[in-house]
Amino acid sequence: MITMPMPVREAAQAAPCAEPAYDAASAKSMYLAMSRGLDHQPEAASSFLARRLVQAASLPADLPADPAQLEGWSQRHVLDVGSAYQQYLARRKAGAPRQYFASKAAALHFLRAVAPTKLVDGAWLFGLLPRWQDVAFHCLIRTYLEELGDGVADKNHVAIYQALLATHGCDQWHDLSDEHFEQGAIQLALAAEADRFLPELIGYNLGYEQLPLHLLITSYELNELGIDPYYFTLHVTVDNGSNGHAHKAIASLQAMLARADDPGAFYQRVLNGYRLNELGACTTSVIASFDIDTELKRLLADKSVIGKDMHSDYCRIEGKPVSAWLASPDDIGPFLHAMERAGWIRRGEDAGASRFWGLVSGPRAEMFGVFSPYELQVLRDWIEQAPDGAAPARREPSYRARQRNLRDLAGAAQPRPTAVRGVIRHWGHAANDGAAGGQNALRAFEQKVAECGGKDAAMALLGEALAPSRHHTPVGMMATRMFAQLLDA
Repeated sequence: MITMPMPVREAAQAAPCAEPAYDAASAKSMYLAMSRGLDHQPEAASSFLARRLVQAASLPADLPADPAQLEGWSQRHVLDVGSAYQQYLARRKAGAPRQYFASKAAALHFLRAVAPTKLVDGAWLFGLLPRWQDVAFHCLIRTYLEELGDGVADKNHVAIYQALLATHGCDQWHDLSDEHFEQGAIQLALAAEADRFLPELIGYNLGYEQLPLHLLITSYELNELGIDPYYFTLHVTVDNGSNGHAHKAIASLQAMLARADDPGAFYQRVLNGYRLNELGACTTSVIASFDIDTELKRLLADKSVIGKDMHSDYCRIEGKPVSAWLASPDDIGPFLHAMERAGWIRRGEDAGASRFWGLVSGPRAEMFGVFSPYELQVLRDWIEQAPDGAAPARREPSYRARQRNLRDLAGAAQPRPTAVRGVIRHWGHAANDGAAGGQNALRAFEQKVAECGGKDAAMALLGEALAPSRHHTPVGMMATRMFAQLLDA
């Protein structure tokens, strides 16, 4: 039987958060602390979740009152999403503009803004690994292993997203506001307190794994803008309601309800966990918040902290030294207008026609390397934006078209590179995962696993390597392959 720990409100009262060295009310503080290890002040994670559940309690939940109706509810949801997506495609075919991303800069802003959530993808399920001997938890554990790509580098969701951020210079995201860390902090806290908040975890998982319309539209428009949509298209397939994560989420919930002492009370807590998905910044709110003028001023203000002291006095715009223009964030807007009046920036034209663009872009530019690829994209799209605010007319080649061109140039098809797909080598030998240092780490870890006194000890050791902060490393991926093989052995 599954017994339920004390209700959330009682848990929060009985186990108050100890005085932490960080701001306990801040999702960002919780996220950054727990990113270093889930054992960081576990009572703080419990109190954090209790507060968030109180916030979510008044939010609507569209789940059926009878859990027996969940399968039909999920199927109707998928049909509604599919119908809405076909309507979107019809509008686009008829000439409608992109719905989410007016420019490539807007898309990259989105990738950066949702990074705290994507970089802990699936983390909420980590806390269930110790229950690997209980077959009722296998669907949820399998879901976690699939989030980790079953130990294959190019299928590991976090590794994929890390590469996507790095490709476009979007990996500086730690200055995002607190609301951007809300969902990631909830996921890490659920991982740390999986036993105490099991019904809430199952409810959260149920909501997170349903296919959203925005995932389909995001994938479509990222590809149009020349950005690899693979991370998002991968979720479209693995979250399917037939045999994917959405189906597993419902099957797992039904199994837990059958074993609960009080199924009604258990399901009410599931509903509370489901509502947690509505807290903090979400895909659509992040997209709606983007304003290219505001973002450019923010980027330049950040650069001015150091850059204001790096310009000689002869660098002047309208007779005022550049260092003086950059002395205050409030002067960034006037500075941009001054460069326009002086002819350094020519709005509404190709960026190459602006002298300022020539200073920052290209290998021989005087300011080469000062701006990241993301920052350059924001600047370029801002320059090329039409006076009426319309998106740049320049058309990016789609990502898939670009890949086809690369294959044509190479003279042969080049499939997406993959890691070694063997689930496990033999216990005493690590295969080709990285340089010599990485090889040594893999051999050492394999030796530790081989020296475990039995399967229980081996699974405990492997489980530690599957933590949200470790699973995307070479050792973590090897441990994932081992864990997956031993799970049903």
